Amino acid sequence: MYNKFLVLAAASLFSSAAFAQVTVGDPWIRATVPAQKTAGAFMQLRSPKATRLVDVQSPVAGRAEVHQMAMDGQTMRMQKVDAIDLPANQPVNLSSGGYHVMLFDLKKQLKEGEQVPLTLTFVGADKKRENVTVQVPVKPLTYTAAH
Repeated sequence: MYNKFLVLAAASLFSSAAFAQVTVGDPWIRATVPAQKTAGAFMQLRSPKATRLVDVQSPVAGRAEVHQMAMDGQTMRMQKVDAIDLPANQPVNLSSGGYHVMLFDLKKQLKEGEQVPLTLTFVGADKKRENVTVQVPVKPLTYTAAH
């Protein structure tokens, strides 16, 4: 009886932990100048199970959106997307020139060395929501991520 309880307890911990494992790697935001009202946030996302990024929030911005840069003929255009699919065990890059997070109506200047909290909301195939909050470092105005 005791062994069955241990097995059941271990299985429930494993199954609940499996969903809560979206990881965020190498997040960053470039510093802003004093009057700037927008900024982009970049990072790499990975999940052991297929899930979708459906929302982003930050207390430093009036609103946050997930965007995609794409070519429209000879013009690069940015547009809001409703969600980004994260296939199981595959990295998804949020980077300049592709998917990224846009912060609008900044409430303050973002200065090098600060940390900006972002809360990412994911929805799995089972419709369960998971929030992941990450502290995103603000990099210098001249910063460029390594490819």
